[in-house]
Formats: sequence, C-alpha cells, structure tokens
Amino acid sequence: MTEFLFREDSYLQSTPATVVAITEDGGVVLDKTVFYAASGGQPGDSGTIQLADGTLVVITSAVHPDGDKTRIVHVPAEGQTLPKVGDEVVATIDWERRYRLMRMHTALHLLSVVFAFPVTGGSIGEDKGRLDFSMPEVPADLPALEAQLNAMISAGHAVTQEWITDEEMAANSDLIKTMNVKPPMGQGRVRLIRIGDVDLQPCGGTHVRNTSEIGRVTLGKIENKGKQNRRVNLLFAD
Repeated sequence: MTEFLFREDSYLQSTPATVVAITEDGGVVLDKTVFYAASGGQPGDSGTIQLADGTLVVITSAVHPDGDKTRIVHVPAEGQTLPKVGDEVVATIDWERRYRLMRMHTALHLLSVVFAFPVTGGSIGEDKGRLDFSMPEVPADLPALEAQLNAMISAGHAVTQEWITDEEMAANSDLIKTMNVKPPMGQGRVRLIRIGDVDLQPCGGTHVRNTSEIGRVTLGKIENKGKQNRRVNLLFAD
C-alpha cells in the first residue's frame, strides 16, 4: 500500500520516500507520496522524483494500477533514469498545476450546489472544469446562478474533511450526488468533504482550505449531451 499524504494535507508539495517497486512498464511505486493519482475526474499530478545523486526523474502523471486504489504508480517521461527498489528519493509535485486543480475541484463541488440536479459526469482541468447533469431544461436565469456561485466562493467557507465507515456511507446514500461514479469505498471508511454549511459529499480528491482561494469563476457554454443530459462548463475568471 502507498501512504496517501495528500489526503491529510493537500498543500504538502514534497516528501522523502522509499522506492518499493518498479512496474513492468517502468512506473515507480513509493511507500508514500504527495502525488494524487488520476480518479474521480481529477487528473494525476505531475512533478519530479529526485534520486540520491541529484538526478531528477520527470513524472508526467500518477495512476492507480489496474484499479488498485491502495497503490499509486508514478509514470515517468520516456528516457528517464529510473531508481531501484530500496532507493531513498524525494517526490515533488508541480505545485502551480496542482493548486489550480484544487481550486477548480472545490469550485465544482459548489457548482453542484447551485445546479441542484443529479451529476452524471465531470472533469477537472487547470483552467476549465465541467459537470454533466441530468437536467431536462437549462435554468432560465444563468447570470443569477453565476452570481450565487461567486457569492458562495467569496463568503470564505471553510473546506474540511471527515470520515465515515463504508456501512455509514451505504446508509446515507443521499450524500452521493454522482449517478455514475461510486464513492471511494472498499477500504473500510469513506472520506467526506464539507464546505461550510452549504455542501457535504464523498470525495477522494484534493481541495483548497477555504472557498475564497478559488477566485471568481464564470459559467461557460452549456452543452446538450443527450435527451436530458446537460454539460455545464466552468472557467476561472482570471
């Protein structure tokens, strides 16, 4: 198992670690990491792994191997000098990219509050994110919804985490907003992200500590993706 340091502190940018495995295709597995692995619509982190001699191994992404949610594989760029099992290294994420993903991920949680419809999909990007909703008709007053969203952001709600058991999650299915993505269950407990008194939902991703860090956002294009499936795009105003 890999220790997911980002779950307790999403602002941690670097950590010493030990190489515990090299996969057949050259992926690096560490005993602990600050790299978030692609899941739940959030892309895997990029960054570097520094070897003992100072060599930097460029990491292009991080993934869960074969759906194994207990391990993270760091995917190196082609032609890199790989470490060996047992090597002591330092793993460092591309913080600027991660922080923008954190801001957008938190903003999308709030978007699911403003658009109170079941969520059918989503994607998180550095500059733009989107949620798909089971939404028969597009709301008439989109400027009002955008203003409501920005008001929640600027209100400075604290973003915190808490844990419940798998059994408690199963008994509180009303917390689940996503129709097609199951919460991260199977390890005995489920992580919930609470945003002030406006939202609470299961999520394994990384988030900012306060909604004020998100900054102003704008609603982008709303696309028709089916009989009643609508894609709502969200962009940073900056």
